[in-house]
Amino acid sequence: MTRLPLRVVKAAVAVQDNSKSPASPASGGTVYSTNCATCHGKNREGTPPTIPSLIGVKKKLSDEQIAATIHNGKTPMPPFPNMPKSQLDALLSFLGTGVPAAQKSSQPPQKSAQLSTMAARKGVTLSPQAAAGEAQFQQNCAFCHGRDAMGGESGPDLTRSKLVASDTDGSKIAQVIKEGRTSGDKRMPAFQLSSSEVAALIAFIRARVAIAEASKGSRRGVDVSDLQTGNAEQGKQYFNGAGGCVKCHSPTGDLAGIASRYEGLQLEERMLYPRNAKSTLTVTLPDGKTVSGPLAYRDEFTVALIDSTGTYRSWAADSVRYKVDSPVDAHVDLFSRYTDDDIHNLMAYIQTLR
Repeated sequence: MTRLPLRVVKAAVAVQDNSKSPASPASGGTVYSTNCATCHGKNREGTPPTIPSLIGVKKKLSDEQIAATIHNGKTPMPPFPNMPKSQLDALLSFLGTGVPAAQKSSQPPQKSAQLSTMAARKGVTLSPQAAAGEAQFQQNCAFCHGRDAMGGESGPDLTRSKLVASDTDGSKIAQVIKEGRTSGDKRMPAFQLSSSEVAALIAFIRARVAIAEASKGSRRGVDVSDLQTGNAEQGKQYFNGAGGCVKCHSPTGDLAGIASRYEGLQLEERMLYPRNAKSTLTVTLPDGKTVSGPLAYRDEFTVALIDSTGTYRSWAADSVRYKVDSPVDAHVDLFSRYTDDDIHNLMAYIQTLR
């Protein structure tokens, strides 16, 4: 997990403390600088894929969705549950403003030039429309799908996407961009982009597909067939026995239908490196009382959790005793014990959970 600077945690606490008194008037830029700039950058540029850019965020999310994220937090971002409404409104207004032209024009041309050079090496010509789409993609899509559209933090590889490959006129891609996806695990926000911006995005994705296909001899991923060489029955025995998987997972519960939602390398990555597995923090206070809740933040100086009332609480790490229960640790412990057959058999079994 990305470690947030201590200043961010202090800022969250400061906002909560100030909420007890009437909020003083503050410009959205000041609110942003105090609470957000440490991670998201002075110019809202972020550091994709770890910290997303907030440039154009109001094209992707409504004010209500942004406010909910600010109030509730989103790993690794701490929550700001008591931010005064006047500050929140000012911040939302600020996020809707444009970035000064000098800042907007300083990097995209360089990125486009780099992409054009890459395309030339692969014998692919990048059109002006695709170059414009590259800037849109880095701003809106790279956090999830990767800067090269080959998969990222939570989004699939678009150069191997069945939808992209089958959608000859771009209408299906455009629909997903404009409407998003709200069902199942394949979630994606809707983007409020113009028709020309959508067309440019599609042109860029097509260019990335062409560049990837021109990379002869370069393995871009793992085909489903590569992961179907194990023995499913032996994988089931490992799941219920030596692997200890059944202690935390159920083929008819949390894993029901998982092979219908993911396939190939994406499914194996979920098996080996589970995402969004919530850790629990238990803090023992100096008076002997304990407080438990989802881990919200941890570094060498500070530990924090969300308590049963939904309040963000933090302590100096050297002032309390604490224990972190991390479900991911069980998967990490298996790395030293897996045999090649164990992984192939377990993967074969998981692929039967449809």
